[in-house]
Amino acid sequence: MFIRNESFYSFRKQYPVITILVAIHLILFVWMNFLPFGDLILTFGIGFNLDVANGEYWRLVTPIFMHIGMGHVLFNSFSLVIFGPALEQMLGRFKFILTYLLTGIAANVATFWVGGLMYGPHLGASGAIFGLFGLYVYIVLFRKELIDQANAQLVLTIIALGLVMTFLGTNINIFAHLFGLIAGAALGPIILTGVRPYSAYRQRVFDEGEVAFDPTRWQKRQNMRKRLKPVIWSILILLVVIGLASRLF
Repeated sequence: MFIRNESFYSFRKQYPVITILVAIHLILFVWMNFLPFGDLILTFGIGFNLDVANGEYWRLVTPIFMHIGMGHVLFNSFSLVIFGPALEQMLGRFKFILTYLLTGIAANVATFWVGGLMYGPHLGASGAIFGLFGLYVYIVLFRKELIDQANAQLVLTIIALGLVMTFLGTNINIFAHLFGLIAGAALGPIILTGVRPYSAYRQRVFDEGEVAFDPTRWQKRQNMRKRLKPVIWSILILLVVIGLASRLF
């Protein structure tokens, strides 16, 4: 569910929304940091409560796609690639992007109302990603048929680490993390209506030259997952600790 073994070709075909979101993250990051007029993109897109109060409501949306530091953009994009595909498949493209945007906006609205007019500038996709985590929390608690025990344990561990580092890290938008998580869980009863469990082989796109049927594929997959599981756990935990402890916002 969270182990990615697709090629770039098959991944972008199966998960186009996530591919587009990551592309936007990277394009805006490169533009803001290295290309002409990047400072204007940052100035007019960054979240700033005082400007929102003055009518610049687009600032509740644009920060979701913007990142300033290399660690920030890589951590959020990697998290989206790891934890997003299962939800994009289960929800479908429209519900997935709707969930992502609504939770990201809810995180920025909460930052506006709770943080107050003097709250500093903020940006990043973390509020929306915590929104996806919140949806997973609802799945683990109330829709257990959609996730197996091993994956439920993994995602809850990552969420717990993320919450701990939210309060221990510096320059982190705590409001965005917490209210993004709450918004994702609150959307669960509505957004999960009629969904089916994730399947690694549902609507799978095969690479050119790849054999579509291999009688030993199930055994190969099981052996590979056993070998990769400790590595994936270590990488995920390390990224959470490093990424959320750094200056993400």
